[in-house]
Amino acid sequence: MKASAFVYPWDVVGDPAAADRIAGLGVEQATLAAAYHSTRALTPRHPRHRIVTAEHTAVLYPPGDRWADRVLRPHAAGDWAPGDAWGEAAGALAAAGLEVHTWVVLAHNSRLGAEHPHTSVVNAYGDRYPWAPCIAQPAVRAYLVDLAAEAAVRPGAHGTELESLGWYGLRHLHAHDKTGGVALGDAGEYLMSLCFCPDCREGYGEHGLDADKLAAVVRGALEPVWRGAADDGEGWPDVERLLGADTAAATLAWREHTARTLQEDAVAAVRAAAPEGFQVLLHADPVSYHCGANAGVDAAHILSLADGVVVPCVGGTAEDGTARLAPFAARAGLDTVLAANLTIVSGLGGSPGTLAADAVRAQDAGATELRLYHAGLASDGDLAAVREALSGH
Repeated sequence: MKASAFVYPWDVVGDPAAADRIAGLGVEQATLAAAYHSTRALTPRHPRHRIVTAEHTAVLYPPGDRWADRVLRPHAAGDWAPGDAWGEAAGALAAAGLEVHTWVVLAHNSRLGAEHPHTSVVNAYGDRYPWAPCIAQPAVRAYLVDLAAEAAVRPGAHGTELESLGWYGLRHLHAHDKTGGVALGDAGEYLMSLCFCPDCREGYGEHGLDADKLAAVVRGALEPVWRGAADDGEGWPDVERLLGADTAAATLAWREHTARTLQEDAVAAVRAAAPEGFQVLLHADPVSYHCGANAGVDAAHILSLADGVVVPCVGGTAEDGTARLAPFAARAGLDTVLAANLTIVSGLGGSPGTLAADAVRAQDAGATELRLYHAGLASDGDLAAVREALSGH
């Protein structure tokens, strides 16, 4: 199977050996970040630095003229990725024989929420999530669609992978995160991710719900959760139990419609800006009510829009990973890309030592390609395990 490694521009820029090292893993492609959220990243082999602090969400190239008079607009990176860092890194990776695709993070943007608080998701208690732009708001949607088109179609890119193209919610490692004290469970995560901004309140009304009454029901349903009584064994049936089946269905209908239409618009904008043959993939979860970096989608719908999906197979492709691949595999065509995303960084819970076996299990579950997270963050030992696994693959 074709394999691609995720890479940041700062892993490559300033390190003359980086591109050849990544190509030497045995991958055919590099998926290079073009728009990314704030982070603190290890660079264990870079000759100039060991830690890179990306202070805010940024595009890793000079933003275009389309943003000149826009209130909501992307910001260029600071000294962690100055100038056209994406272009410089992409050139080096291509010279090493790798096909380069963009990696674009969309509805995950703490700077947008800090500068424009009204754009953020608002939960049933009135708390704002500054890292989570509300994708129901027209101005946010316009920003995300234009960002997708610009950041995806960089000179030299053969395709793109769009991350967080859907709802973002509570779950997020935000600064020194202290939200794990109470286990919310799947249903609690959903309830705490429901948005009550003005646009979403209007949207609930269009589906027969009174937003004030819905918020009160959500708060009441969460009371047992705060006492430690979360039940993570039922998934959506647990949401229906907490909200009532009709109310739960109405909230999901609003959120699914909002996400689907945004995905349609963003993919169309990328295709309009891209050359013929440009590949468009989404980071996706087949459970439509899930939110986060891997947007919850309807498998049949998303595969009718995009060329395929990147599916998280955390910790290998045992039960959790193959279960996520299966709904997409059931609806895939001959040319559909189903990329199993495997973590290869031991320190982040990955298992590079079992990569060969995990790849076989992924393929058996329907995967056609591999994504390896993350070539820049991995130790030398992790990379050696990847080279060994891919050499016999």
